[in-house]
Amino acid sequence: MKRYWFAIKMIFIGSLLLFLMGFAQKRNSERTCRDLSVQFVGNPQPFIALDSVNKLLIQNKVPLASIPKETLVLKEMEARLVQHPMVYQAQVFISIDGEIGANIQTKKPIGRVLGSPGFYIDEQGQTMPLSNLYTARVPIVTGEVLLHLDALKKLLLIIGQDAFLEPMITEVAVDAQGNILLELRQEKYKLLLGPVSDVTEKFRNFKAFYQNMRKEQEQKQFKKVDLRFINQVVATE
Repeated sequence: MKRYWFAIKMIFIGSLLLFLMGFAQKRNSERTCRDLSVQFVGNPQPFIALDSVNKLLIQNKVPLASIPKETLVLKEMEARLVQHPMVYQAQVFISIDGEIGANIQTKKPIGRVLGSPGFYIDEQGQTMPLSNLYTARVPIVTGEVLLHLDALKKLLLIIGQDAFLEPMITEVAVDAQGNILLELRQEKYKLLLGPVSDVTEKFRNFKAFYQNMRKEQEQKQFKKVDLRFINQVVATE
């Protein structure tokens, strides 16, 4: 008899649990989205408007509160965001109470190419359009840019991460052969870097040259400083 009542009790408890689980699942499926929260990470100056992000996340025109949260496919929403030319990475999630959240990392420009239209070079060595929201303070890049994107990426990253070079170099010009000519902010002479090879050594030589010539107040006499030769700096008047 005890086994009989025990079995009935277990069946009742199991049925109750299944009912509660089904009820909770049904309630959850009926929940609608109630809010949208977007956070830009990794870049203090996003190059995409919040309104554009909202349109990519919720592409239909119905009110957010009328969209059942179970109908949202987060991977598809992430894919739409990443397809935007300003977005590098995106993560979309939804909370239990229906709040949609998105963490978005926009691309980071390291050089600005003049042209019609102009564009940026980003940290991955890819092109990204200019933004109406914000203009990045990065070196201007001219010349045969599309032929040498990888080399320019390497060079611009080195410049951007160097406390001495970053505020000094204003323009990077590249010819068809990949030779680089640099313009400086406060100096009249230009730096002939040549191809983007042994760049660290070339800049090390230039820093030593600059500090030495600065002490002697001789830099204003030069028109060009040639860094193409390893362990040698050639300055021409």
